[in-house]
Amino acid sequence: MSTRTLSANEVTELTIGLNRLARNLWWTWSQEAQEIFHELSPRGWQNLYHNAVAILHEVSDYELRVRLQDQEFAQHVREVLHKFEAYLQEKNTWARQHAPSLLANPVAYFSAEFGFHETLPIAAGGLGILAGDHAKSASDLGLGFVGLSLFYREGYFQQMFNQENWQTEYYTLLNPRNLPLEPVLNARGEPLVCVVEIAMNQVYFQAWRVNVGRCPVYLLDTNHPENEQRLRDLTLRVYGGDSTTRIMQEVLLGVGGVRLLRALGVQPSVFHLNEGHAAFLTLELIREKLAEGLTFQEAFERTKTECIFTTHTPVEAGHDRFSADLISYALIKMQSKLKMPLAQLMALGRVDPEDEAELFCMTVLALKASRSANGVSELHGQVSRYMWKTLYPDKPGDQVPIGHITNGIHLLGWMKGPVRRFWRRKLSAAARVENQGLAGESTTFWRAKPPADWEGEINSPEFWARLADPGFVSDEEIWAMRYKLRREMIEFARRRLLLQGQRLTQGDFIAFDHLLNPDALTIGFARRFATYKRAPLIFQHFDNIVRLVSDRQRPIQFIFAGKAHPRDDDGKRYIQHIIHLSEYSELKGHLVFIENYDVHVARQLVSGCDVWLNNPRRPLEASGTSGQKTSCHGCLNLSILDGWWREGYDGTNGFAIGDDSHPDSIEEQDQRDSENLYRVLTEEVIPCFYERDAHGIPRRWIHKIRRAMQTLVPKFNTWRMVREYTQKYYLAGPQP
Repeated sequence: MSTRTLSANEVTELTIGLNRLARNLWWTWSQEAQEIFHELSPRGWQNLYHNAVAILHEVSDYELRVRLQDQEFAQHVREVLHKFEAYLQEKNTWARQHAPSLLANPVAYFSAEFGFHETLPIAAGGLGILAGDHAKSASDLGLGFVGLSLFYREGYFQQMFNQENWQTEYYTLLNPRNLPLEPVLNARGEPLVCVVEIAMNQVYFQAWRVNVGRCPVYLLDTNHPENEQRLRDLTLRVYGGDSTTRIMQEVLLGVGGVRLLRALGVQPSVFHLNEGHAAFLTLELIREKLAEGLTFQEAFERTKTECIFTTHTPVEAGHDRFSADLISYALIKMQSKLKMPLAQLMALGRVDPEDEAELFCMTVLALKASRSANGVSELHGQVSRYMWKTLYPDKPGDQVPIGHITNGIHLLGWMKGPVRRFWRRKLSAAARVENQGLAGESTTFWRAKPPADWEGEINSPEFWARLADPGFVSDEEIWAMRYKLRREMIEFARRRLLLQGQRLTQGDFIAFDHLLNPDALTIGFARRFATYKRAPLIFQHFDNIVRLVSDRQRPIQFIFAGKAHPRDDDGKRYIQHIIHLSEYSELKGHLVFIENYDVHVARQLVSGCDVWLNNPRRPLEASGTSGQKTSCHGCLNLSILDGWWREGYDGTNGFAIGDDSHPDSIEEQDQRDSENLYRVLTEEVIPCFYERDAHGIPRRWIHKIRRAMQTLVPKFNTWRMVREYTQKYYLAGPQP
């Protein structure tokens, strides 16, 4: 390597490149890019919560210039920037071959939340994480895609617990300067301002652009000086406020989102409604066509050909509904432009248009005004068809036009660093051996491929099929990786628990340092604390669970995390109950609750736990994606056959709680599931984990890990999901 000093122009070029990189979320799924920002400020990386933009603000221009004179570091930066640029400029993408029409006329994906990374906390849960992963995979595949959402200046709430272990919420103001955002500008270089009519108000909004690899996501922001304060605060919080705030946010998202696209000159070929929050966009599309001279029926039918709808909610109570008064209030100007009486407008959102007592349902509007609709798992598709059968009285339940596309995850976005490095080493070594012709009976999968290209194949079944070969990856290597990941998670948990304890009491470091056992079977439960997810179900057999955690030969332990909605007192009581058990019962030291669940916490838990517990009240888990994030890390699912797991489980790749059925009685279902959970845990999970050979290796357990990686990872990812959406819905015409 040359030792020459970099020129001023070279340093400037690298500096500009780093700033550009920091403002594109591609770095969040590039391990090499993250290593650059970590190396610039290791402590800052931790304290600034892995925020690349904030890191570059912390490091002075002078320090950055000096650091770039380190030839090794400069070469690392140069290589990452080259990879980043090559990614952006890649022409031979999947979408260019299979969906070229969407490049000029992209998919417009509307979602009330997008969850990308812990540095941009504007998502409340799984819906937002799914939307973020959808955008990342759309970028990887080269799909013509643009996202629309809102910029919540205070994001979703931060979670703390008081002395009674009751969840409290606080909010922090997000500073766009320290976020991977760019203001959307007009031709004069000024912020682009659009207007949407909400109630009797002209609401002005700007937009921020989030660069997600190749794809832009636009976040609408009403914090504009022309608006009065209550309207400036419309985009303050995710799902904040009352029903009035909710409907006004949804008008902004749907109607305002369409107007922003028009102002940008973007002409989508399809509008994808990710849940019903954005359904008012269909009214705006109808209004546009009425202005062109079409009749209402013509405008409605034309709009229907442009829209598809994904529902995520398998219960009636989970769908947004508004009274006639609220609809009249929020949409009074839209109603005037549509030239329709309130009764006709309300009919668009009613199952029975003639029922004046029925509330306006956003899901009903979305179903009526979309050419196709889908649930997010096979079972959820079935549930949705029968839930909305009354909308289609001439069709039997199994023929209601609601299909399904099962959710997935963006694999590289969730795969933890040590696992990435593990696969990179293994596959690079395999490539070298095969390229040298030293392998015996080998596949051609990695033959002649450069070692650095492994990420390009990470979603393919062939990649994970190699896990069947112990000669490629031995049981000992898998077991060593599992120990490393469990240790990292336990140390993370201890640090977080120490901070939690210090806030409430003078916590003893030694006490926290002895929490959790790196040798014990570790069961994780982390998700939104909705009551139907039944977080405390495992503790219904309390005395037996105490006996299990106290078993010195075969101990188990639990790590919980999650947030309850601020207005969900029942969910908060679940959290309080579990924390009480962790502090004041015989489970102390064997059960912990990690505060302030977010993307970062999730990444630690899905990688470090041995078993991922999921016990919703079937069939209320539409899909669920947390368990999909575990398999690439060697964690096994222990789950009710609901959502995605009903399709994923094959008897060899994890554990099922009960069978493919459920009683209608809630009480009976809870009792049956509790008994089945305890039975599977004691008769299958624990014996399998602790059955060791003479070398201390749990061969049967590792076989299940191999099977989980082979069968689950290549199927339940958003590359497969986005391709399926593209071929089944984006490129298809109206569905029968």
